[in-house]
Amino acid sequence: MNRISIRPVWTIQSTEKDTLSPRLIELLTHVSRGGSLLVACQTMGMSYRHGWDLIRSGESHFNTTLLHMERGKGSTLSPLAERLVWADHRIHARLQPILDSLASELQTEISRIAQSGNEMFRIHASYGFSIEKLIEQLMETGQPIERRYCTSIAAAAALYEGTCDVCGIHIPQGSQQERALAHYQQWLSGDDLMLIDIATRRQGLMVTPGNPRKIYELRDLVRSDVRFINRPADSGTRFLLKGLLEEQGIAESSIAGYEQSEATHASVAAYVASGLADAGFGLERPARYFQLEFIPMVNERYFLVCRSDTIAHPVMQQILATLNDDNFKSMVNALPGYDSRHSGTVTPLKSAFQMELRNSDSQQYRRTGTF
Repeated sequence: MNRISIRPVWTIQSTEKDTLSPRLIELLTHVSRGGSLLVACQTMGMSYRHGWDLIRSGESHFNTTLLHMERGKGSTLSPLAERLVWADHRIHARLQPILDSLASELQTEISRIAQSGNEMFRIHASYGFSIEKLIEQLMETGQPIERRYCTSIAAAAALYEGTCDVCGIHIPQGSQQERALAHYQQWLSGDDLMLIDIATRRQGLMVTPGNPRKIYELRDLVRSDVRFINRPADSGTRFLLKGLLEEQGIAESSIAGYEQSEATHASVAAYVASGLADAGFGLERPARYFQLEFIPMVNERYFLVCRSDTIAHPVMQQILATLNDDNFKSMVNALPGYDSRHSGTVTPLKSAFQMELRNSDSQQYRRTGTF
């Protein structure tokens, strides 16, 4: 089966000068990661001379230095080059889940026109790093999958309406769990629904390196010197944050930047890392990736939901096999803040949370390693 991949490419155009080469931005990104122009050129499969030509071309375009080189100390980016790299991070973080969904839709349409004979297994899910790993593994085995990343509400609604075969959503553990379950009940109330665990994951505050604003709890967000970046209003993470604020009696309107949002956890982290905000709320993995400080606050259970008769579907059987595979679990456990110990467990949805609702916080700590 053909696999479609879409990646964002951007550049800067000038009326007086030539268009900036997109390869220059890619080159600067690799220099930022490896600290060496030579290594960056080798990674990109280009000659060192060509790499230098790209640097010189960029410096001519902006009329300023992009790269500082010192014998024995490698290469470092100038402030402008760092901004170009951070812009690239933000673009990828914001757009990649959307482009992955679009690629899957195009792949489905092409397969239908080509009459491949394979009906696509439809997965609608809230974007996350464990579900991304799962879908990558399934696609490597050639499974006919149509993926669509959306909010947890949209994913649950799609399963209810029959426009997907399985949905991926997340529910917080602890004090916010009952509120979240009530929120999704109108879409997930059938007696034939099954829950398949993927992982637990940590959500919390992402703050700039070194935490110069001394942000340690949600109440610190109301200070006048703190700038916040949020997730979209219809996201599950925004819903979780709203509940935590209400629990502590903190008014949303008292937080500067609360109504500003970025589309993904990664784009929130990139926004903070680029200095445009002092704090955001989201997953630990992107916070660590962008070298931010992370203050854990809530553990979530990320899982799939499907109808009971879907369990026998060949793709669903492959999903279960992958979730129970030790290699897959190791990949998920390597993600900061993720725990796959219950991955692949199948439970009727109507009874999946009864035990946890009876448990105390101390029992939850022993079971999930949180709080």
